This record gives sequence, structure tokens and C-alpha cells, in this order.
Amino acid sequence: MLAYIPSPSSGALHIGPLQLRAYGLCIALGVWAAVVVSARRFRARGGDPGLLSVIAVWAVPAGIIGARLYHVATDYELYFGKGRHPLNAFKIWDGGLGIWGGIALGVLVGAWVARRHHADVPLVFDCAAPALPLAQAIGRWGNWWNQELFGKPTTLPWALKISPSHRPDAYARYATFHPTFLYESLWDLCVVAIVLAVEHRFRLRKGSLLAVYVAAYTFGRFFTEYERIDTAHKIGPLRLNDWTSIIVFAGAVAVLVVMNRRRPAAEAATGDHAVTDGATADAARDTAAAGADAGPGPSGAGPG
Repeated sequence: MLAYIPSPSSGALHIGPLQLRAYGLCIALGVWAAVVVSARRFRARGGDPGLLSVIAVWAVPAGIIGARLYHVATDYELYFGKGRHPLNAFKIWDGGLGIWGGIALGVLVGAWVARRHHADVPLVFDCAAPALPLAQAIGRWGNWWNQELFGKPTTLPWALKISPSHRPDAYARYATFHPTFLYESLWDLCVVAIVLAVEHRFRLRKGSLLAVYVAAYTFGRFFTEYERIDTAHKIGPLRLNDWTSIIVFAGAVAVLVVMNRRRPAAEAATGDHAVTDGATADAARDTAAAGADAGPGPSGAGPG
């Protein structure tokens, strides 16, 4: 091998006597980035950015719980049965979070908290849509630290070297594998760009950007999941998460179509369907303010 990506020798970072699990640190950094981006987007649209921190306090733990439940439910043989230790299901720092369960429960709890605070839930969804894949892009590097979820053997220059103790028995003679964590991290960044491009190019109903994110993410996840060689349940020729990607992708596209199909002109005139960026909203407010400063016209009527 002339070139390859090395793997860390340990999944922990040591700062003096303090030991930090790199997997958890990557997740924490991803969450922090998502909260910062969501809060800035919410503030640009006239919302209270502090509310996003309140939502995160509830949604993030719920997301982690949902992600772990999905992982344990779909890979139960790792924790239950002869020779297994069920308490290992609580060792999140060793890896094992299913994004499907995390997003589902995190979004549900986040929506509940937003509603309890009388916030515009669809607007919150739009503000969080590009922040979620950003968090995933950062969090995926935890798989690199844990030397897990890699793909088939390869000798490409960007192949990932895996320690013998982390290789599946069937692939023990191979040293380098496809870095699927990197593929998915890069695709997550592409999803961020896709969501932002759709937001600026199309006029969609509020809340639609979350469906755009889900559709874009699941499209790419299908291919990275197909490349992986870790133990997983299969239905026919595909892994369980590949089928999940297909179903969720179809559902997200259906939601987009139903939410944004043509409506009567009177409804469109209300403007409640547009997802505008901060600059557009600011321009609209400036125009309104200028009209108010101009005062009433000669006939006593307001601006035409």
C-alpha cells in the first residue's frame, strides 16, 4: 500500500488525567454546530434564538435515546442471547446509534417543545433542516475513532486501514477497507448544500425543508449502507437499513409533493407557503417601513 487513511490506535483522547471518549466528543460537537446554525437561522427569521437551545435540551437526549433504541432493536443479537451481556446496550460510547430512531424521536420531541412554547413549528423545522446533516457530518467521525462501520476491502489511495482486532472474521486477511464513514460525512455536507440551494431557488411551504433533508440524506445513505460489511439483518438482497432508506425516501418525496401541490389563488396570495431566507425577510420589512414613513397619500388613503 502506497497510501491509506490510518485509524486511531485508541478511541479515547487523554488530556492529562482526563479521558474523553472521541465518539461522544464527535456527537457533542455535531450537536453544538446544529444548535448554533439553527439558532442563527431562526433569529434571521424573527424568532428567539434562545428557544432553539431550549428545544435542543429536550430533543438531543431524546434523539440519542431513539437512536440507541433503534440500534438495539435492529441488532439485538449483539446484546441478548447466549454469551451476551444485555447491560452493554447502555454503553453508547462504544458506538451503535441508529440515525433513523434518532431523527424520528428527536424531531417529535423538538416539535412538542416548540409547540409548548407557542413557536411556529414548521419554521423551526426549516431552520433545523440544514443543521441536522451538518451534525451528522461531524458525528460520523466518531465511527473513525471506533474503527467501525467500514466498507468492503479496497486498495484505493483513500482506503482506511483497520486494526486486526476490529476486522470481521471473514475479512481478517485484509488490511484496508472503504471508509464509508468518510463517504457519508461528505454526502451529509452535500445534503447541507442541497437543502440551502432548494431553499433559495424554490418557494415551498414552511416545513418542507425537513422533507428535502430526509429525501436527500436517504438517497445517499442507500449507497453507503450497501457498501458496508458489518453484521446486519437482510431482507432479500438488501440490508435492513437499505430498505429503510427506500421507504423513508419515498415517504419524504410524497410529503413534499402533497405539501406543495398547486393551491387556489386565494390561498397562495396569503404568502404562507413561502420559505424565505433572512435577507428576503429583512428586505420586506425595510420596504414596509419605508412605506409607513411616507405617510398617507393626498386623498388621505394609505400607500397604494
